[in-house]
Amino acid sequence: MRVADIMTIDVTCCSPDTPIMDVARLMCESDCGAIPVLGDDREPIGVITDRDIACRAVAEGFNIAELKARDIMSQPIVTVTPEMTLDDCCEVLEKNQLRRVVVVDELRTCRGIVAQADIARHASKDDAAEVVRAVSQSTAPTVGASL
Repeated sequence: MRVADIMTIDVTCCSPDTPIMDVARLMCESDCGAIPVLGDDREPIGVITDRDIACRAVAEGFNIAELKARDIMSQPIVTVTPEMTLDDCCEVLEKNQLRRVVVVDELRTCRGIVAQADIARHASKDDAAEVVRAVSQSTAPTVGASL
């Protein structure tokens, strides 16, 4: 199975100048937790997640009404291509501890997104469980662990 077989193609995107309030509204309207940030050529330059909004804006005490996508987007962006196998895509998610990854074509134009939910719907139960386990593995030190 290839990425093209499972990716979501109707992806809501924004520009670096999109106000964060509008990005949050787009997430609500599209029922998603990640919005790719695209440059003028539709090449992804970052991603904004609901976690970015919560941790990089709200928790830091910034005035959300003044922030733009460029201010809190996650970057550099990790991408996959439609031709990649599902196994290779899972490996990218696991290696980078990502819950979703943007799909780009040979010109690096945004073509879709693959989320853990897509993996869960299309991969074997074992493969889906492995992705969730690897992505969810904490990189923070545990209480009492030596640094």
